[in-house]
Amino acid sequence: MQTVDVLVVGAGLAGLSTARLLARRRLDVMVVDRRRSLAAGVRTTGIFVRRTLDDFDLPGHLLGPGVRDVLLYPPSRRSPIRLTSDRDEFRVADMAAVYEHARRAAESAGARVLLGVRYTGSSSGLVRLERTSGAEGAEGAVGVVGVEVVGVRFVVGADGARSRVARDLGLDVNRRFLVGAEIVHAVAPGSGVPAFHCVLDPRVAPGYLGWVLDDGRHAHVGVAGEPGAMRAGVRRLLDAFASDAPGRATPAGPVERRGGPIPVGGVLRRLACPDGLLVGDAAGAVSPLTAGGLDPCLRMSELAASVIADYLRTGDREVLKRYDGAALRARFRGRLLLRRLSAGIRSPVAAEAAVTVLRTRPGRALAARILFGDGSFPELEPRLTAGAGTVRRP
Repeated sequence: MQTVDVLVVGAGLAGLSTARLLARRRLDVMVVDRRRSLAAGVRTTGIFVRRTLDDFDLPGHLLGPGVRDVLLYPPSRRSPIRLTSDRDEFRVADMAAVYEHARRAAESAGARVLLGVRYTGSSSGLVRLERTSGAEGAEGAVGVVGVEVVGVRFVVGADGARSRVARDLGLDVNRRFLVGAEIVHAVAPGSGVPAFHCVLDPRVAPGYLGWVLDDGRHAHVGVAGEPGAMRAGVRRLLDAFASDAPGRATPAGPVERRGGPIPVGGVLRRLACPDGLLVGDAAGAVSPLTAGGLDPCLRMSELAASVIADYLRTGDREVLKRYDGAALRARFRGRLLLRRLSAGIRSPVAAEAAVTVLRTRPGRALAARILFGDGSFPELEPRLTAGAGTVRRP
């Protein structure tokens, strides 16, 4: 039976970033993911905000052009509010390529990344893994071709919003979600100025919004909302929205569909125990208000790697208290309140009134602070390593 120091379950950005940082600390790290290709099952829009672009050494060649303009629309789609920054506020990544880049970085640091390997449970320092067969790129498996039990000192749950690892470790699980769906396609060069169009319309996105982000290379058209309120079906709502969405561009290539649950209940309280911890969506590391998860996942991965390395080196369980979800939640009270308020906008009339409030000077200031601000996720502790490998200091 082989043994490893750390098993990371999930080869998304959070899992691969954590694995790389742990491997750089000379720990024996294995990453497993049931997918046979990292291009399969991409669920995130891939929007990186300015603060992430400033703080982390991201692969610039995998990012689209900068976006500075945001337009906020009422349900009528008339007279949008335009907010313009003097800096690039958003860049959209080719996430399949970003995952592959993160995989290579983790492997270069010494981690082993195994695809087509499914985690099926853990107990008493032993983890059961199944090697699966199936069509390349498929999320599901046609069959199990091998079973292995691996001895582990620590498990990292980076296995998404409905984490199996969280349940096995007896940690908290996400209970509050939005359901999102998105169409992505290439656009003809020079088709317009890059812009982020956001529509508050509970008829297509109850409790959240519809969006079109066109950076001049690709258009991302999506909707997300409270699961119980999206009774018409997410795909039907997305197709209806896409047919008359503002700022939409004619596809200039294949259309890709994405979708999945988005945890918006805030960072979970109990994130760690002596046998493992959670990162990324599994930890609820998503902004409750904007539903952005890329910045939180990178920041929490740094803290997680530091805590895990210190804990495995010393065996001191007090070290795990640094990875305290309850303390993080205390910094999100305002955003959790705004999430509840936005979820209460259930009629077009209420949405029109909300946009009217945002047209005022205080309303515009609040919208700009949310969309362009630096406080999307708190700094967790002094940072010495950037999320993609470059040493940076505040």
